[in-house]
Amino acid sequence: MAGIVDPLVSTTWLAERLGNPDIRVVDATLPLVGQAGHGRDSYVAGHIPGAVFFDINAIADPDTDLPHMLPTPEAFAEAAGALGLAREATIVVYDAHGIYSAPRVWWTLRVMGYPKVFVLDGGLKAWRAEGRPIETTEAAPAPAKVEPAFDARLVTDLAAVTDVLASRAAQVVDARSAARFTAEALEPRASLRSGHMPGALNLPFNLVVNEDGTLKSAADLAAAFAHIDLGRPIVTTCGSGVTASVLALALARLGRFDVAVYDGSWTEWGGRPDTAVVTGA
Repeated sequence: MAGIVDPLVSTTWLAERLGNPDIRVVDATLPLVGQAGHGRDSYVAGHIPGAVFFDINAIADPDTDLPHMLPTPEAFAEAAGALGLAREATIVVYDAHGIYSAPRVWWTLRVMGYPKVFVLDGGLKAWRAEGRPIETTEAAPAPAKVEPAFDARLVTDLAAVTDVLASRAAQVVDARSAARFTAEALEPRASLRSGHMPGALNLPFNLVVNEDGTLKSAADLAAAFAHIDLGRPIVTTCGSGVTASVLALALARLGRFDVAVYDGSWTEWGGRPDTAVVTGA
């Protein structure tokens, strides 16, 4: 793994640079599936000093009923500029759970052309556990001028996923639990069918995250991905594109920064009557 740039930074690394004008800190907290509340509730209760809140559900495509789908590059550039996220800045994203929703914003920023984006390993959970400073005052960043950009290589849609499943041109890896993947458990969104896409592989996202909320080591991740051919193209999917990004982050730690995320994920696939669904292992 020599020469690979890790997509995560430690709490120590960030603490030593907090307040540096070239660093932007982003709180990307999203409630866990089935959990009440709003990510902003966590942010208001306490966040890393200087962090801005990135509302995953608001900085999204308003013209679809699918949750937190990517907005247009133009809309994203406007929202990112309002948060002071200049392209030349080094951006560190975290969430309150450890590693859960932060990778979604890490991936989104990379799709939208940001070259220096990292996830805080262990997130706010680790930051608090170490007794590091917390503030409750909402940040008021100076707006930044952001030109639209878009890297289509990192995003997959319904048509593309259908094609790669049929052609086996890429491996589709589902981050949902094994029980949801095999239809032994119902989907948390009641309108969705249970099961998985034909030919998809399963790696529940919690298997790449340690109990303390940090990402597993490269060696442990390689073991977790042992049933995936890391030399072939990979598309990740999940319930709505959030934990699919956790797998994309884990694969980046293994040097695969080219992994695409299926933005609509199971909310789109499982909610349509014209897509094939497999139950069982």
